[in-house]
Amino acid sequence: MSVGLVVPLPAYTLDPAFIAKKAEDLGFESIWYHEHPILPVNSASPFPATGGEIPWTYRHFSEPYIALAMAAAVTERIKLCTGITLVPERNPLILAKQISVLDLHSQGRFVFGVGSGWNREETTMMGGDFDHRWTQAREAVLALKELWTKDEAEFHGRYYDFPPVYMYPKPVQKPHPPVLLGGNAPNVLQRVARWADGWLPNRITPERVEDGRQRLDALAAERGRDPASVTISVFGQPPETTRETVDSLLNAGATRVSVWANHCDTEREMGEQLERMAETLVR
Repeated sequence: MSVGLVVPLPAYTLDPAFIAKKAEDLGFESIWYHEHPILPVNSASPFPATGGEIPWTYRHFSEPYIALAMAAAVTERIKLCTGITLVPERNPLILAKQISVLDLHSQGRFVFGVGSGWNREETTMMGGDFDHRWTQAREAVLALKELWTKDEAEFHGRYYDFPPVYMYPKPVQKPHPPVLLGGNAPNVLQRVARWADGWLPNRITPERVEDGRQRLDALAAERGRDPASVTISVFGQPPETTRETVDSLLNAGATRVSVWANHCDTEREMGEQLERMAETLVR
């Protein structure tokens, strides 16, 4: 089971418990929620996929951690993933506990997809440093790791600075849930090799997966890491993706492939769509 389900936008119109339970019963490996807490009405930031106007669906994100908690309550096996969490827009002292509790009560099923954002106005309003957002994201993740792994955790950085604190519970997964870095920036693979557990590229070809796998293997080995411990999770393949495409991505070096569903107005329509997707994609 290596195929995940990306919940479509608007992401809050159907019950996360229903979608997750249905996906698990059909054999999907993971379920993915994404986030934008707000989007400014007036923005000069171009939408990355088109370089132009922001799609109307981007007004309609759910809250991923609440949605995944609802999913966790009715499932036993399916991975619970963020694709992605906008780390520069969150306080790591709060985020550490949210993730720990979700990982604890799901018996270690959380996967932490991380992003830094593309909308300058949103990032700024939420307290992020847009021009140095990946530097801030790295610092946040390092602070999270301290909170997850130390009985008395402290951190002293440019963006986050706190004295020794207690943060319980700790995650079930040791040393912590896997950290996957999203994006296709030129230096994303170097970042993954330095301070993450995997790469989360969006809608890429098997050729790019194969190239990324080779580069990650070399970068991990340079740092004394086991290349097999660094994963590639292909995110957001279109709804019309075939099993042949999934197999080609997996054969190129991907660990898992997640596929968007189309938006449906009712649970019946969504259930029928997931059944069709599973028949095509899940083995």
